[in-house]
Amino acid sequence: MTAGAGALGHPVVSALLPVVLLIAIGFVAGRMRLIRGEAVRDLSNLVFLVLVQALLFRTMATTQLAQLDLRSVALYYVVAGVLFFALLLARGLTSRSAVLALAAIFSNTLMIGVPLVQLAYGQEALALLFTLISMHALILLTLATVVLELLVAREQSQAGQGPRRHIAATVAQAVKNAILHPVPLPIIAGFLYSLTGWGLHPVVERPLKLLGDAFGPVALVLVGVTLARTVIGPHLRGALGLSALKVILHPALMAAAGWLLGLHGLPLAVMVVAAALPVGANVFLFSQRYHTEEDLVTATVAVSTVMAVGTISVVMALLRV
Repeated sequence: MTAGAGALGHPVVSALLPVVLLIAIGFVAGRMRLIRGEAVRDLSNLVFLVLVQALLFRTMATTQLAQLDLRSVALYYVVAGVLFFALLLARGLTSRSAVLALAAIFSNTLMIGVPLVQLAYGQEALALLFTLISMHALILLTLATVVLELLVAREQSQAGQGPRRHIAATVAQAVKNAILHPVPLPIIAGFLYSLTGWGLHPVVERPLKLLGDAFGPVALVLVGVTLARTVIGPHLRGALGLSALKVILHPALMAAAGWLLGLHGLPLAVMVVAAALPVGANVFLFSQRYHTEEDLVTATVAVSTVMAVGTISVVMALLRV
């Protein structure tokens, strides 16, 4: 095997390279105007309202929750939640702060995490990662949706764009909006369906799988298209700072919490690697949906993906199992 082939076969490189290439393809398509600016919003709706619906529903509907090992996963979400609210408080209670805090904790567990963990640690580790993935969107995106809806309602009220309501009414409306949101709704529906034990008939399961499989590539190409229309220069400093929170601080906190609570071996390695993954495309879709820091989040997805090549390599070298 040549040195070049060996480098391309490294788990980190082989997992991240397809992501970088998909973003690059979208970037070229955007620069060549193969996908026009006015079509980006329609593509975003396709990803957010069709493809991700199929992915989330099928994932939850086919998950056997009773068989999941929740100890290390629970710790992962405690660390992510603490970091989310710490950043939210530090930046101020605004919808902008909520989107940026989500970027600091939401990993690309599917497109990058699955092939990376499978190549580096094998099938046992993959089962741990699937346990994390099965609840990743349910917990983090639902949390972010509730917080965002509350903050948006408060901002609209302060701006005089809506009637002032009692805090209980505001909370109730935010929870309702969160449940009827395009992300939590298919998760909840899939979870409830999984409780029936009926399984998904192939006639239904296969189209859902095809749609779900299209989510990652289309979302990443869309990131590239948006990147082609974004001037990164003004956002580079912010993207570097946000990426550092995601691929350095997040895994460092996860490792520290794991060591303090006696987590070790494969569970610790998988959770820390998951925390070290770059920002997931769902954060980009959230920023578009709420029209908040779209350019900065787009730049951060790209920058964090490049930075993760180095940081994940360091994490995996330090946590050999």
